[in-house]
Amino acid sequence: MGLYTALRLQKKLRANEASVTIVDPQPHMTYQPFLPEAAAGAIEPRHVTVPLRKTLDRCHVRTARVTSVDPDAKLVTIETDGGSTEQLGYDMLVVALGAVTRLLPIPGLAEHGIGLKTIGEAVYLRNHVLSRMDLAASTNDPELRRKLLTFTVMGGGFAGVEALGELEDMTRAALKYYPTIKPEDVRWVLVEAASRILPEVRESLGVYTVDKLRARGIEVFLDTRAESVQGGVVKLSDGSEFASDTIIWTAGVTANPVLAKSGLPLDQRRRVVANAAMQVEGQEGVVWAAGDCAAVPDLSRTDDDPNATCPPNAQHAVRQAKHLAANILAVLRGKPATVYVHKNVGAVASLGLHKGVADVYNTKAKGYLAWAMHRAYHVAKMPTFNRKVRILFDWVGSGLLGREAVSMVHVAEPRATDAAEVQNMLPRKAFADQNS
Repeated sequence: MGLYTALRLQKKLRANEASVTIVDPQPHMTYQPFLPEAAAGAIEPRHVTVPLRKTLDRCHVRTARVTSVDPDAKLVTIETDGGSTEQLGYDMLVVALGAVTRLLPIPGLAEHGIGLKTIGEAVYLRNHVLSRMDLAASTNDPELRRKLLTFTVMGGGFAGVEALGELEDMTRAALKYYPTIKPEDVRWVLVEAASRILPEVRESLGVYTVDKLRARGIEVFLDTRAESVQGGVVKLSDGSEFASDTIIWTAGVTANPVLAKSGLPLDQRRRVVANAAMQVEGQEGVVWAAGDCAAVPDLSRTDDDPNATCPPNAQHAVRQAKHLAANILAVLRGKPATVYVHKNVGAVASLGLHKGVADVYNTKAKGYLAWAMHRAYHVAKMPTFNRKVRILFDWVGSGLLGREAVSMVHVAEPRATDAAEVQNMLPRKAFADQNS
């Protein structure tokens, strides 16, 4: 969200009209809809990131995290990884901190859960899943083998279903290199607390998706909550219990916690309260907010629900960024800001290679067509021509040559002597601090 706004301002600002500074703890922006494919090896992980300094060459980029905001003094406090702090003044502030994984108080989740919100988590997850197959192929202990080959995904939204579909495809394709592992030995489980999955599409497509997943041998638990995952043992609310050495947590997001220290007005979900022009209440024309961390009225739905706000998805974030940049330019040039109005055109989701569902302009699609629509839409929205081309080449390469089924766990700990030692050295908690 922040990169899209800065990129447009960079293109539209006149010489010496304004100076734009970007503050982000990472030197890149991550296009999150491609994380499942990066985790499954269909796309090179670096290609789903956009380097800030290269892309925003007319902006000032600070690699640091925001620790607090003082809207009265117009100051932002930032801190680098080295521990140094600094205060930055501003004339206008865009709050685009995004969202972080919502971690529920489930026993064992913080220690054993693996999120999928950052490129680091995607790489970790890919290496972890393949290393489980390596270890399972090298043991004769049936209970340990069963635990290693049981992969659990918690959360039936886009992130969970797409991660499940891509990773299950990857493990099934990798089986040709593991003659001692049979397809029926690999167990994938999806757990969803609601009565359906993919709430962003019509219910019939959610039912279709469940049927297709089950046809692939994937177990789907609906209306079921995780009660505990301590010790790698998953206990569900329906009484089911099984051992799983891989627990992928994608059950929702929450606004970035740094907003609690911002002094800005927040709603019940801790998002910044903004008007339809994306101006923060009480700070009109000075502080702006958009994307996953902002409660922006959804004017396309307020007739039915006066309190409706834009959902936290890529579709709204990209369009809000474009509109927000235009509003900032207008205010700089003495013109009024305009309201953001966008009617949701639908949603697309990948269920793995050549499989997907789509609900676009009240028209539904399934299978190969929906999968192609998913790829076409997201590569079109990927920032910069450079990244679009790289992703297209990745798809062609993986399509012609197949995905590389090799774990590189030593990348994180190059001095470790074997894969088991690496896994012991790595933190099982993979939820990253995503202040961006």
